[in-house]
Amino acid sequence: MPFQTQVYTTQAPAVAGDFASANPRHSALSVPGGFVAAAAGLTVGLFAWADSSTGTILANTGTGAPTCFVHRELNADFYVQSAEYGMTIPGGKYVGEMFSGGDFFAKNAGAGAVTKGMKAFANNTNGSVSFAAAGATVSGSTETKWYAHTAGAAGELIKISNTVP
Repeated sequence: MPFQTQVYTTQAPAVAGDFASANPRHSALSVPGGFVAAAAGLTVGLFAWADSSTGTILANTGTGAPTCFVHRELNADFYVQSAEYGMTIPGGKYVGEMFSGGDFFAKNAGAGAVTKGMKAFANNTNGSVSFAAAGATVSGSTETKWYAHTAGAAGELIKISNTVP
């Protein structure tokens, strides 16, 4: 493990996938036994889709509206770590509670700035979150039921919610 090379003077307000409030949340319904990560793993703080055959395997790729948003609930499993740190749940592992509604932090993966009230779009290839006006077309992405509740630049954390701001 390398030595720490950077120190910030203030703590980050959140990490992608964190709860953004204590408001009510809505769990995504799963089959008995719950959701497990797809073979490629499941990245926290992104949108995810359940497979159409069993409804149990979640992946950051899919078509149509995503099944859920992946909350940052990393379980303390005992397995060989493939990296010193990360936000990916290994393939085949239980993924904890997934959410179809609530208030969360998501990283703006789009190239433009976000204004309050924009709709969140889920990238169908990797689950990343970008923002545009309701009804807009974002290449390779699907409009979700989620909205931006804060403004921010590209690459910044944005509070998202399924409630209209």
